[in-house]
Amino acid sequence: MVDDAEPIIYVVDDDEAVRDSLKLLLESHGMVVEDYRSSEEFARGYVPGRRGCLILDLHLPGVSGLDYLAKQDDPAADLPVIVITGRGDPATRARAEQLGALAFLDKPVSSEILLANIRQALGQA
Repeated sequence: MVDDAEPIIYVVDDDEAVRDSLKLLLESHGMVVEDYRSSEEFARGYVPGRRGCLILDLHLPGVSGLDYLAKQDDPAADLPVIVITGRGDPATRARAEQLGALAFLDKPVSSEILLANIRQALGQA
């Protein structure tokens, strides 16, 4: 069953300052945001069937962002994913895109670019 409610932007980043700033930015643009410290915390809190977009940091404690993207049995696999990282390289970018990431953005993330990618992701969701 698809939920017709407002889409949720899920922010997964272990840096509290990054989570807080992204949440503030996105909410100031009228978006509904849920934020998580780790991919495991997100997996526990995610409710399947809700329209949205996942903003996923690559360097997380526990299951990394790339490892999370590679999970085949993930209930959130239908969510479009925007990867953000402070330590990206061409091989990591290629791997993230191979695993289905819609975008690969370097921190600090431009708010205009992030918002444009979220709008694109929600159009595809």
